[in-house]
Amino acid sequence: MEDRGLDFKHKEVVNINDGKRLGFVQDVCADLESGKITSIIVPGRNNKFLSLFSDNNDIVIPWEHIHCIGEDLILVKI
Repeated sequence: MEDRGLDFKHKEVVNINDGKRLGFVQDVCADLESGKITSIIVPGRNNKFLSLFSDNNDIVIPWEHIHCIGEDLILVKI
């Protein structure tokens, strides 16, 4: 899955395991050496399970968990 130049902040993130809408992408993390996106960040809603990798309640979703990127949605498997 390679998408360059996408505006992730206008995309809603949906978990395909349970159909829950997680919110809109707040930020992305990238590997500075390779330039590849490593994860996306969605503002959290006090969900301890989904925010294991973050100091606050934000949901950090590793790139490997992104199932599909559409025009309006990002489908993730978490």
